[in-house]
Parts: sequence; structure tokens; C-alpha cells
Amino acid sequence: MSTRTKWMILAPFGLILFSFGLTVLSEAAHQRRTGEPTQVWVLLGLYSLVLINAGLIFFGEALRFRILLDVRRETRRSMRQLLRKVNAKTTRKLKPVKKTKSPTKTD
Repeated sequence: MSTRTKWMILAPFGLILFSFGLTVLSEAAHQRRTGEPTQVWVLLGLYSLVLINAGLIFFGEALRFRILLDVRRETRRSMRQLLRKVNAKTTRKLKPVKKTKSPTKTD
């Protein structure tokens, strides 16, 4: 799978997972306020923390892939520019300009 595809899959998935974790966390807080047993809202809270952290990890990986794409693009661009400069200098060195004497002139 290409780096671009990984980025395009992981970024939205990480954001969705993070958002769902926040929703579960608010549900755990609601259950705590309504007087549900401690075991219920604690388990929901732990589940929400797992979802939030997993979402952040996936989004962080997506960010890493995006940075890798940008670095590769800039590297390729600078390599092309450098190659153009080198080619321009070598073509000038290969074609030296020689002055020829005119056949009609006498010294």
C-alpha cells in the first residue's frame, strides 16, 4: 500500500475513533451523575480512554505519513533542480567556443 493511501485511510479513521471515544467518555460521565454502579461507568471510562488513545495514535501515524510525503516531494524537487544545474554546466563545458581566423585577413 502506498504512503498516500495509508495517510488517506489513517487520518479519517483516527479522527472518527477519537470522536467516538469522546462520546463514550461523555456517556460514562452521564452514567456517573445519574447514580449508576461504579463498575459500569468506570469500565465505560476506561473503554473511552482506549478509544481516544487509539484515535490519537492512528492520527499521529497518518501525520507521519503525510510528513514523509512532503519530505519526499521536496527532496525530488531539489534533486531535479540540482540535476538541471549540473546538466547546464556540463553542456557549457562540452562545447567550447573557438575563434577561427578569417581566411581573407592577413597578419
